Amino acid sequence: MGYEKSFHSFAPCSDNHGALIMAKERILQKAHELFMRYGVRSVSMDDISTQLGMSKKTIYQFYTDKEELVDAVLNIFLDNSRKQCLADKQKAENAIHEVLLAFNMMQEMFTNMNPAIVFDLEKYHPAVSKKIHHHKQVFMYQVIKQNLERGIKEELYRPEINVDVLTRFRIESMMLAFNTELFPNNRTQFVSIQEQILEHFLYGLSTVKGHKLIQKYKQQQKNLDNGVKQ
Repeated sequence: MGYEKSFHSFAPCSDNHGALIMAKERILQKAHELFMRYGVRSVSMDDISTQLGMSKKTIYQFYTDKEELVDAVLNIFLDNSRKQCLADKQKAENAIHEVLLAFNMMQEMFTNMNPAIVFDLEKYHPAVSKKIHHHKQVFMYQVIKQNLERGIKEELYRPEINVDVLTRFRIESMMLAFNTELFPNNRTQFVSIQEQILEHFLYGLSTVKGHKLIQKYKQQQKNLDNGVKQ
């Protein structure tokens, strides 16, 4: 009886800990979903509370304010992005394939994303926005730079390109689609805009050998899309 009592005295603690973890994950998932769909500014803690069917008091047990919640959501987003990017790099057949795999990942992530999220972070959550800037200037810079160097070695990219300049250009060109003044319809055409920008970039730096490979992968994707539709 003594052991049984001891066991049950610990069981509620374990169950409670699991429930707390699940509650925190639910908050993060719902916040991520709402931020991506509506932007950060448009979503309040009240909105998250209502969508979850959870009191704000419970949410504040895990996150002291909206800033902390936004920061937590972004941390997970960037971490997942880094992991997927490195995984794609490992399985890519060549430099061009790596770029297209990365675009497919981005397409999945950003299909339902409100481009205003970047502006919202810059204006209303500058401390959090700095993490995106760091991610661009450190992680993305290295990944793109290494991809360009790989493509040159594989004779898919022109050997005379300035790797540093084009690396920085590619990083900034990816951010163009978020600009609502430049692309007023980016809410509904975001992925299409990104695709056009990427294609222009790839064809511009590729050799004839690279051009043929781009066409090959485009045809493969077209065949795959047609197969799904059928």
